[in-house]
Amino acid sequence: MNRESILLLGGGGFIGSALAKRLATQGMRVHVVSRHIVISPDPNVIMHTGDLSDLSLLKKILPECATVVHLASISTPGSSATHPTQELNNIQPVLQLLEKLQDQADTHLIFLSSGGTVYGNPAQNPVAESAALAPLSFYGAGKVAIEGFLSSFRNKSHAVTILRPSNTYGPEQNINQGFGLIRTVLQHILQGTPIEIWGDGENVRDFIYIEDVVDAIVLVINTPDDSNTYNVGCGQGHTINEVLTIAQQICGLPLQINYHVARGVDVREVVLDFSHIRTTLGWHPHVSLDDGIQRTWQWLKRT
Repeated sequence: MNRESILLLGGGGFIGSALAKRLATQGMRVHVVSRHIVISPDPNVIMHTGDLSDLSLLKKILPECATVVHLASISTPGSSATHPTQELNNIQPVLQLLEKLQDQADTHLIFLSSGGTVYGNPAQNPVAESAALAPLSFYGAGKVAIEGFLSSFRNKSHAVTILRPSNTYGPEQNINQGFGLIRTVLQHILQGTPIEIWGDGENVRDFIYIEDVVDAIVLVINTPDDSNTYNVGCGQGHTINEVLTIAQQICGLPLQINYHVARGVDVREVVLDFSHIRTTLGWHPHVSLDDGIQRTWQWLKRT
């Protein structure tokens, strides 16, 4: 087994693509499994098109990789709001993966959960990892269920790190309905189309730039015996209305905003306390919200 070989499950998505590029530039051999056909120009990135439930594919790749990063999800808080069975398609592949990893005691598993949904409306903000998990959405409940199985797997002496990133944004992020506020806002500003906001816009979120999230994952990859749960956020909250205002100021263009009745799946306020990962691994965010939106806007205008 080669410590330089890493498997990214769901690695064709936003975070996975950015992570694969970073790891490849560091000379690591990266296997990427994605349901979508993605062509990588880097010879260190080996693409595998397939579903995570494809056991024959996992059986082929897993023995080569001492680190597995699970980034895949087929749902969003909105998409599974009325279809809770969607979450089974996220949970079952993880259980199949754990079965395969039982025979690979030295493999480090890193799972990206959701800092924005697993806590629900926490009693205190910023919220620490030790706070109660009380998701409002089926999406968040699915993440909590997976974390439960991973905790059991840890108890069998397997190294499992759980990362709970906040709302991640930045260049190369695709439009995904019901997901990715900043990317959606900038797209509407670029096109001059109105944006639909659920609620009064006073919901508070913690936003984290993509490169800061990748920094955190790389630190964990470089700590193969780590078996902690970490929040990955900025530790500072902004209302949706504040984000809308900042985006319009940076872009220098107006945005029409249509407000609708709030949805029950939307958390009112959640801000992440990242002191655990700062103390343990030395990680902290570098990119401010204003700077991150500016960088994303400049990228979007070039596409």
